[in-house]
Amino acid sequence: MAHQIPPDGTLLPLMEEFYTIQGEGFHSGKAAYFIRLGGCDVGCHWCDVKESWDAELHPLTSADQIVQNAEKFPGKAVVVTGGEPLIYNLDYLTSELQKRGIKTFIETSGAYPLSGSWDWICLSPKKFKSPRPDILPFAGELKVIVFNKSDFLWAEEHAAHASQTCKLYLQPEWSKSSEITPLIINYVMQNPKWEISLQTHKYLNIP
Repeated sequence: MAHQIPPDGTLLPLMEEFYTIQGEGFHSGKAAYFIRLGGCDVGCHWCDVKESWDAELHPLTSADQIVQNAEKFPGKAVVVTGGEPLIYNLDYLTSELQKRGIKTFIETSGAYPLSGSWDWICLSPKKFKSPRPDILPFAGELKVIVFNKSDFLWAEEHAAHASQTCKLYLQPEWSKSSEITPLIINYVMQNPKWEISLQTHKYLNIP
Protein backbone atom coordinates (compact mmCIF):
# COMPACT_ATOMS: atom_id res chain seq x y z
CA MET A 1 0.00 0.00 0.00
CA ALA A 2 1.33 3.43 -0.95
CA HIS A 3 2.46 5.79 1.77
CA GLN A 4 -0.05 8.49 2.64
CA ILE A 5 2.37 11.26 3.53
CA PRO A 6 0.47 14.12 5.15
CA PRO A 7 0.92 17.46 3.36
CA ASP A 8 1.72 19.20 6.66
CA GLY A 9 4.94 17.18 7.04
CA THR A 10 4.10 15.72 10.47
CA LEU A 11 5.01 12.24 9.15
CA LEU A 12 8.05 11.69 6.93
CA PRO A 13 9.59 8.59 5.28
CA LEU A 14 12.72 8.20 7.40
CA MET A 15 15.47 6.10 5.85
CA GLU A 16 18.08 6.63 8.55
CA GLU A 17 19.25 9.06 11.21
CA PHE A 18 22.67 9.20 12.83
CA TYR A 19 25.04 11.50 14.67
CA THR A 20 28.34 12.06 12.89
CA ILE A 21 30.77 14.63 11.53
CA GLN A 22 29.65 16.65 8.50
CA GLY A 23 31.96 15.52 5.73
CA GLU A 24 31.46 17.93 2.84
CA GLY A 25 31.27 21.58 1.94
CA PHE A 26 31.24 24.70 4.11
CA HIS A 27 30.38 22.94 7.39
CA SER A 28 32.84 20.08 6.92
CA GLY A 29 34.35 18.87 10.18
CA LYS A 30 31.42 19.89 12.41
CA ALA A 31 29.29 17.54 14.51
CA ALA A 32 25.77 17.14 13.12
CA TYR A 33 22.72 14.88 13.35
CA PHE A 34 21.82 13.58 9.90
CA ILE A 35 18.22 12.87 8.92
CA ARG A 36 17.98 11.04 5.60
CA LEU A 37 14.53 10.97 4.05
CA GLY A 38 13.50 8.38 1.48
CA GLY A 39 12.22 9.35 -1.96
CA CYS A 40 14.04 10.76 -4.97
CA ASP A 41 13.32 10.96 -8.69
CA VAL A 42 16.43 12.90 -9.71
CA GLY A 43 18.21 9.65 -10.56
CA CYS A 44 21.96 10.35 -10.44
CA HIS A 45 23.58 7.17 -11.76
CA TRP A 46 26.54 7.63 -9.37
CA CYS A 47 24.32 8.11 -6.29
CA ASP A 48 25.82 6.27 -3.29
CA VAL A 49 22.44 5.87 -1.56
CA LYS A 50 20.22 4.49 -4.34
CA GLU A 51 18.28 2.63 -1.64
CA SER A 52 16.90 6.04 -0.67
CA TRP A 53 15.08 6.51 -3.98
CA ASP A 54 11.92 4.54 -3.18
CA ALA A 55 10.05 6.28 -0.35
CA GLU A 56 7.83 3.19 0.05
CA LEU A 57 10.77 1.26 1.52
CA HIS A 58 11.15 3.61 4.47
CA PRO A 59 8.78 3.84 7.44
CA LEU A 60 6.62 6.91 7.93
CA THR A 61 8.00 8.42 11.11
CA SER A 62 6.61 11.19 13.29
CA ALA A 63 8.47 14.46 12.87
CA ASP A 64 8.09 14.93 16.63
CA GLN A 65 9.96 11.66 17.21
CA ILE A 66 12.74 12.73 14.82
CA VAL A 67 13.10 16.01 16.74
CA GLN A 68 13.24 14.15 20.08
CA ASN A 69 15.97 11.87 18.71
CA ALA A 70 18.01 14.83 17.48
CA GLU A 71 17.74 16.56 20.85
CA LYS A 72 19.65 13.76 22.59
CA PHE A 73 22.99 14.73 21.06
CA PRO A 74 25.35 17.56 22.03
CA GLY A 75 25.84 18.84 18.47
CA LYS A 76 22.89 21.20 17.99
CA ALA A 77 22.80 21.03 14.21
CA VAL A 78 20.65 18.85 11.97
CA VAL A 79 21.35 18.08 8.32
CA VAL A 80 18.25 17.02 6.37
CA THR A 81 19.24 15.07 3.28
CA GLY A 82 17.95 12.26 1.11
CA GLY A 83 16.90 11.16 -1.33
CA GLU A 84 15.52 14.55 -2.21
CA PRO A 85 14.11 16.04 1.02
CA LEU A 86 12.19 18.90 -0.62
CA ILE A 87 9.70 16.43 -2.06
CA TYR A 88 8.09 16.92 1.38
CA ASN A 89 6.86 19.89 3.37
CA LEU A 90 9.62 20.53 5.89
CA ASP A 91 8.04 23.56 7.62
CA TYR A 92 6.92 21.62 10.70
CA LEU A 93 10.13 19.63 11.18
CA THR A 94 12.40 22.67 10.93
CA SER A 95 10.28 24.94 13.12
CA GLU A 96 10.23 22.30 15.88
CA LEU A 97 14.00 21.86 15.66
CA GLN A 98 14.65 25.59 15.74
CA LYS A 99 12.34 26.04 18.75
CA ARG A 100 14.80 23.81 20.60
CA GLY A 101 17.85 25.79 19.55
CA ILE A 102 18.92 23.28 16.90
CA LYS A 103 20.33 24.76 13.68
CA THR A 104 18.80 23.41 10.46
CA PHE A 105 20.82 22.59 7.36
CA ILE A 106 19.55 21.01 4.14
CA GLU A 107 21.23 19.29 1.24
CA THR A 108 19.04 19.45 -1.86
CA SER A 109 19.16 19.25 -5.63
CA GLY A 110 16.71 22.15 -5.72
CA ALA A 111 14.36 20.26 -8.03
CA TYR A 112 11.34 20.91 -5.78
CA PRO A 113 9.84 24.04 -4.17
CA LEU A 114 11.60 25.28 -1.06
CA SER A 115 9.89 24.56 2.26
CA GLY A 116 11.21 24.71 5.78
CA SER A 117 13.10 27.34 7.77
CA TRP A 118 16.84 26.93 7.23
CA ASP A 119 20.01 28.23 8.81
CA TRP A 120 21.94 26.91 5.81
CA ILE A 121 20.99 25.64 2.36
CA CYS A 122 23.46 23.50 0.43
CA LEU A 123 22.27 23.35 -3.17
CA SER A 124 23.81 20.56 -5.21
CA PRO A 125 22.31 20.90 -8.70
CA LYS A 126 22.03 17.77 -10.82
CA LYS A 127 21.92 17.53 -14.62
CA PHE A 128 19.34 14.76 -14.40
CA LYS A 129 16.70 17.18 -13.03
CA SER A 130 17.73 20.82 -12.96
CA PRO A 131 17.11 23.02 -9.91
CA ARG A 132 14.28 25.51 -9.80
CA PRO A 133 15.60 29.02 -10.50
CA ASP A 134 13.74 30.40 -7.46
CA ILE A 135 15.90 28.34 -5.05
CA LEU A 136 19.32 29.47 -6.28
CA PRO A 137 19.30 32.90 -4.57
CA PHE A 138 18.69 31.25 -1.17
CA ALA A 139 21.65 28.86 -1.32
CA GLY A 140 24.41 29.42 1.25
CA GLU A 141 26.60 27.12 -0.77
CA LEU A 142 26.54 25.71 -4.28
CA LYS A 143 28.20 22.29 -4.33
CA VAL A 144 28.65 20.81 -7.77
CA ILE A 145 29.68 17.18 -8.12
CA VAL A 146 32.20 16.89 -10.95
CA PHE A 147 31.89 13.62 -12.88
CA ASN A 148 33.34 14.76 -16.19
CA LYS A 149 34.82 17.88 -17.82
CA SER A 150 31.46 19.25 -18.95
CA ASP A 151 30.45 19.68 -15.32
CA PHE A 152 32.66 22.77 -14.98
CA LEU A 153 30.47 24.68 -17.44
CA TRP A 154 27.36 23.37 -15.66
CA ALA A 155 28.79 24.68 -12.40
CA GLU A 156 29.44 28.14 -13.86
CA GLU A 157 25.92 28.36 -15.31
CA HIS A 158 24.44 27.91 -11.83
CA ALA A 159 26.98 30.08 -10.04
CA ALA A 160 25.87 32.95 -12.28
CA HIS A 161 22.41 32.83 -10.67
CA ALA A 162 23.52 32.36 -7.06
CA SER A 163 23.82 35.22 -4.55
CA GLN A 164 27.03 37.21 -4.25
CA THR A 165 27.71 35.66 -0.83
CA CYS A 166 27.10 32.05 -1.91
CA LYS A 167 30.10 29.77 -1.28
CA LEU A 168 31.09 27.87 -4.42
CA TYR A 169 32.40 24.29 -4.19
CA LEU A 170 33.53 21.70 -6.70
CA GLN A 171 33.56 18.13 -5.42
CA PRO A 172 35.01 15.14 -7.27
CA GLU A 173 32.63 12.23 -7.75
CA TRP A 174 34.08 9.61 -5.42
CA SER A 175 34.49 6.73 -7.90
CA LYS A 176 36.39 8.99 -10.32
CA SER A 177 38.27 11.07 -7.77
CA SER A 178 41.77 10.04 -8.90
CA GLU A 179 40.96 11.17 -12.45
CA ILE A 180 38.84 14.24 -11.62
CA THR A 181 40.64 15.74 -8.61
CA PRO A 182 43.66 17.01 -10.61
CA LEU A 183 41.24 18.74 -13.03
CA ILE A 184 39.45 20.42 -10.12
CA ILE A 185 42.73 21.53 -8.53
CA ASN A 186 43.78 23.17 -11.78
CA TYR A 187 40.34 24.72 -12.31
CA VAL A 188 40.22 26.24 -8.81
CA MET A 189 43.72 27.66 -9.22
CA GLN A 190 42.56 29.34 -12.43
CA ASN A 191 39.13 30.30 -11.01
CA PRO A 192 39.71 31.07 -7.32
CA LYS A 193 36.10 32.01 -6.55
CA TRP A 194 35.63 28.23 -6.37
CA GLU A 195 36.87 26.00 -3.56
CA ILE A 196 37.40 22.25 -3.38
CA SER A 197 35.03 20.10 -1.33
CA LEU A 198 36.18 16.59 -0.46
CA GLN A 199 34.11 13.80 1.04
CA THR A 200 36.24 13.82 4.18
CA HIS A 201 33.92 11.39 5.96
CA LYS A 202 34.98 8.73 3.45
CA TYR A 203 38.64 9.37 4.23
CA LEU A 204 37.80 9.25 7.93
CA ASN A 205 35.75 6.08 7.41
CA ILE A 206 32.66 7.39 9.22
CA PRO A 207 29.04 7.58 8.01
